[in-house]
Amino acid sequence: MAGAVASAMLFAFPAFAQDSRLSLADRVARLEQQAQNKDQSGTGMVNQMQQLQAQVQQLQGQVEELQHQLQTLDDKNKAQYTDLDARFGRLEGGATGAAAAAGNNPQAQAQAGGQAAAATAAATGNPAAAQPAAKAGNNGAAAADPAAAQAAYDVAFKAIRAGNYVEASREFRSFIQQYPNHALAPNAWYWLGESYYATTNYPVALESFQQLLSQFPQSDKAADALLKVGYSQLELKQTAAAKATLAQVTAKYPGSKAASLAQERLQRLQLQSGN
Repeated sequence: MAGAVASAMLFAFPAFAQDSRLSLADRVARLEQQAQNKDQSGTGMVNQMQQLQAQVQQLQGQVEELQHQLQTLDDKNKAQYTDLDARFGRLEGGATGAAAAAGNNPQAQAQAGGQAAAATAAATGNPAAAQPAAKAGNNGAAAADPAAAQAAYDVAFKAIRAGNYVEASREFRSFIQQYPNHALAPNAWYWLGESYYATTNYPVALESFQQLLSQFPQSDKAADALLKVGYSQLELKQTAAAKATLAQVTAKYPGSKAASLAQERLQRLQLQSGN
């Protein structure tokens, strides 16, 4: 009997050992499967991070594109205003030529000024521009030598048309000091402001445009000077004051090019603020 039991145990031991080996193999397989699952999970997280990075890059590209479009619009508006300045320059060039031809004849000078004002009114669509510029006061220098005054103004105007803004500002200031009541003094104040605005000296540009408006409110340059007051205020981050100034341009000079530009800038400000 004991022999039979021993024999049975001998036959059963290999089977038990085999079952134990299979169980260990299963455990190893399970561990490998778990490790593989963890690896797959880690790979999934990496993929998600890469997708998020790609989305961020795409959004950055869209932001840059919007910034580029905004800059393009800003450049376009500046180009339009530069073109307007050039048109005024051509008109002034014709006016100065007529004044030079008139010489010392007061009647001929008045006719030349009236023709230039009418041409300006036609170009800008501003009826107020047809009013003659402020008359010269009792300026001894201007009365004594009008040709010298005209020559001084021509030098300054030539400099700003050539883009020599530093020289232009110096020459226009000199003209204003010598001929503060000359018929071209309002124009000199305006182009003095433009010379400083072009070199981003916005505080001094603002003062120049305000001087024009204060001393020569009826000048044909008043609308454009008021517009540039608003632009200068914007550059100086005086947004509330700039909005009020631009609104004043549209209300005071309806139908003018200055009013149109002021309205466009106001609309852009509203879009930027979301109001």
